[in-house]
Amino acid sequence: MTAPKVSLPRLIVTSGEPAGIGPDLCLKLAEREWPCELVIAGDPDLLAERAGQLSLKLAFESHQADKSPTAHRAGTVRISAQRLAAPCVPGRLNPANSRYVLALIDRAVAGCQSGEFDAMVTAPVQKSVINDAGIPFTGHTEYLAGKTAARMSVMMLAAGSLRVALATTHLPLKRVSESLSVEGLVDIMTVLDHDLRQRYGCSRPRILVCGLNPHAGEGGHLGREELEVIAPAIASARQKGIAASGPMPADTAFTPRALADADVVLAMYHDQGLPVLKFAGFGAAVNVTLGLPIIRTSVDHGTALTLAATGQADAGSLIAAVDHAIALSAGSRDRG
Repeated sequence: MTAPKVSLPRLIVTSGEPAGIGPDLCLKLAEREWPCELVIAGDPDLLAERAGQLSLKLAFESHQADKSPTAHRAGTVRISAQRLAAPCVPGRLNPANSRYVLALIDRAVAGCQSGEFDAMVTAPVQKSVINDAGIPFTGHTEYLAGKTAARMSVMMLAAGSLRVALATTHLPLKRVSESLSVEGLVDIMTVLDHDLRQRYGCSRPRILVCGLNPHAGEGGHLGREELEVIAPAIASARQKGIAASGPMPADTAFTPRALADADVVLAMYHDQGLPVLKFAGFGAAVNVTLGLPIIRTSVDHGTALTLAATGQADAGSLIAAVDHAIALSAGSRDRG
């Protein structure tokens, strides 16, 4: 009996800040074969110029949304075109192109929402230059939550079997404590429990929750957030059937013994969890936005302006992000 034909996933990859390494990394993706259709969102002239600067021999073609997906062929670049607002010089930020960067994200979101694409993968953007253009922007995670009307988005990074989610993302450290609440933490744990079940196939996700303070507050002597916010949130989540534990000191949570009993670690702030994750898998780690109605993965690094158009940028994280998006797309279809 002939096996039923399974259609290939179609992914859109946003090329990110044009003055950074995003275009370079997208072109490096195109040099490989992929078990999906890969569409690059970007300016065709910019991508062609960057290919010349990198001495890459690639064939460029336009994305045809009305055709069935076909597996990516090495050496081809399929483009969903968006034009720059101003000329781009590698390594030199220009606020005039900030709306172009956001337009790439908007195109990818709209395509995923309509079913044209199965997932979106994002190259890095430069938050500072978008803000310099007068556009409030704190990061992809928050922007995507707004674009998709998601009630709660959660930033999670993965490197191999290690997964780290963040209770707060791009905030000054002095604002972290006031941003934590029982309801907010329960909402985050609910998203983690749901998405790890639905997208990662965890039958009962185990969430290890970090404390905020050294030694998880040491019984209130080093801070009361654990007693007044984090522990009550864990108790409330457990009443909902979520397998949450903690709060545990971060320097204990990231030991092999503790990680062996966890499917994800929930850190309270950006630099509590991500240094460990990046040490474990920098260059191959993946940023995933949970809580969205669409699949989005990304790199674990920034725009690396000094490396743009030099050929020295490592595409490992973007390659891992595409692999991860393909796997999530397949899992989403299987669990359908």
